Amino acid sequence: MAAILLIDDEKSIRNVLRDILLHEGYQVEEAADGEMGIQQVKDKSFDLVLCDIKMPKMDGLEVLQQLLLLHPDLPVIMISGHGTIETAVDAVKKGAYDFIAKPPDLNRLLITIRNALDKNALVKETRVLKRKVKNVQEIIGNSEGIRRIHQTIEKVAPTDARVLVTGENGTGKELVARWLHEKSNRAQQPLIEVNCAAIPAELIESELFGHEKGSFTSAIKQRIGKFEQANGGTLFLDEIGDMTLSAQAKVLRALQEGKITRVGGEKELSVDVRVIAATNKNLLEEVEQKNFRLDLYHRLSVIVIEVPRLNERTDDIPLLVNYFLQEIANDYRQPVKKINAAAMASLQEHRWTGNIRELRNVVERLVILSGSTITKDDIQNFVF
Repeated sequence: MAAILLIDDEKSIRNVLRDILLHEGYQVEEAADGEMGIQQVKDKSFDLVLCDIKMPKMDGLEVLQQLLLLHPDLPVIMISGHGTIETAVDAVKKGAYDFIAKPPDLNRLLITIRNALDKNALVKETRVLKRKVKNVQEIIGNSEGIRRIHQTIEKVAPTDARVLVTGENGTGKELVARWLHEKSNRAQQPLIEVNCAAIPAELIESELFGHEKGSFTSAIKQRIGKFEQANGGTLFLDEIGDMTLSAQAKVLRALQEGKITRVGGEKELSVDVRVIAATNKNLLEEVEQKNFRLDLYHRLSVIVIEVPRLNERTDDIPLLVNYFLQEIANDYRQPVKKINAAAMASLQEHRWTGNIRELRNVVERLVILSGSTITKDDIQNFVF
């Protein structure tokens, strides 16, 4: 059952529309002005918004822009008794699904609502299918820290702003990077990942920028680097705190000028790449120790997203455990195992040093070794 928010300063209009929509089977909430409506969208989830244009405190078109900043895919239908062609065009240009003049033709209004909801459902379904194909996992959790991450991703992803993702190993920094790409305007272009800690120092520049044939002993043919591979898309530099100072200087130039030069080459190549970096180190401390360039830090940290430790979000553990139980059961093609309350409480009380990665490994071990229901004894016997 779709949830619809009515934002209109005229109570009589709200009453009429509410009764009609309730009769059609929709859930309906009301707001008497734009500020109240924006707050309700922050607090609750809605499938569609009907918003008046002429209202006190905040104009309807301003409300529209605020709503789309919060939820870019939320369909908003504008209604007004002062409608003109110019107003309707302006509303649609700013992201409204449609514009309907007051008093509304009820048949047209209901058809427009149905079409907007159908379109939004198709968009969501398409994204789910694409995520399944790409195997992009959800960011699971309802804790305050995870809600902030979701909100930041929604705001930042559609831009080309560079993002620095920080957090301990195993917290899910790479997942945040993948969602920033998935919700960006570059989602149809490649996401290229580079683990800077896994590449030997003498090879990192060749890996990032490529090399020309004969540029060094083992360069038996030309190599295209990660910056070129990511052209038009996103480059994810994981564990960037382990990058050599020489490579940092070249990355800084690439970010400043949008150009790279292959190792052993002379030709400058233009690249259009959005860079997302991640690290488990405190880069400002690395700057003080002369291990990281301050100018590169400032270039990378336009937006900083800190992923909390699992020990800081223990209320999310039941959601994570149940998600992993379902995922592992699907992988092993067996029934989903249950976990009793005492076992779950034991997992919440544990101090996790490996964060989400450690938790998933523990759940997989329990699925393999325990019976149909995971108990506290299973945890004591097989885990801690």
